[in-house]
Amino acid sequence: MKAARTIYQNGGHRWIVITRDPARPDYLIDTNEYLITDGERSLLCDPGGSEIFPAVFATISSECNPRDIVSVFSSHQDPDIISSLALWLEFNPDIRCYASWLWTGFIPHFGGTRETFISIPDEGMPIELGRLEMDAVPAHYLHSSGNFHLHDPAARILFSGDVGAALLPADADIFVTDFDRHIRQADAFHRRWMGSNEAKRDWCERAARLEIDMLCPQHGAIYQGQDVQRFINWFDELHVGVVGRPSKD
Repeated sequence: MKAARTIYQNGGHRWIVITRDPARPDYLIDTNEYLITDGERSLLCDPGGSEIFPAVFATISSECNPRDIVSVFSSHQDPDIISSLALWLEFNPDIRCYASWLWTGFIPHFGGTRETFISIPDEGMPIELGRLEMDAVPAHYLHSSGNFHLHDPAARILFSGDVGAALLPADADIFVTDFDRHIRQADAFHRRWMGSNEAKRDWCERAARLEIDMLCPQHGAIYQGQDVQRFINWFDELHVGVVGRPSKD
C-alpha cells in the first residue's frame, strides 16, 4: 500500500502526498499523487494509472473521505498521470478534470464525457477549490506539448509534474536531503524528457517569480526551502532535449 504524508496544513487547508508503494511491481514507474483539501472539498493532482488505483484509493480513504474529491488536475496526458480516470468516474461521475485544451480530445479515451473536462487555455487559468484560488501555470514541452503545473499561493507550493522528477528507490526520503547527490539522479531524466531549451528557460523565469516553499514533482522527492531555487538554477543551466548525456553543453 502507498504511504500518505501531510506536507502542509493550515486549518482546513491541507496538502497530502501519496507516495512510495513498496508492493508496486518493478515494471511500473513510481509516482506521487497530491491531494489538496479545503474543508470538505478536495482536488487530486495527477491521480495516477489504472494499475495503482486500488492503492491510491485505499491510501486516500485512510486520510479523508474520497467522496470529497470534486476535481482532478491532469498535468498532461500520459497513462501514469491520468489512466485511472475511468475508475474515479465510476466511483463519482461528478468529478471534473482540469487538463490542457490540447488533450481534452485524447484523455477521454481513458474515460469521461465532454462534461467531465474543463479545458485550460495555453496561458493558464485560476482554479478554485472551496475558498482557495490556485493557478494552472504553463509548462509546455516539459515534457508534453500541452503541460501545466499547479501553484497554490497560500501554501506556497508548486506541483511541478515531471519537472524536478527523479527515479528513486522505494526507501528514499520523501524530501530531498542532499541536493548534490539527488540532482545526479535527476540529470539524465531531464536531459531526455524535457524537449525544449527555450521552453525550459521560460518556465525557469516564470517559476523564479513565484513564491514557492515546496516544489513537488510527480516522481521522486520534494524540494523545499533553498533547494527550490537551487533546482531552478540547475535546470536553467541544463542542456535538454538530447539522447544520453553530451560531453559538453
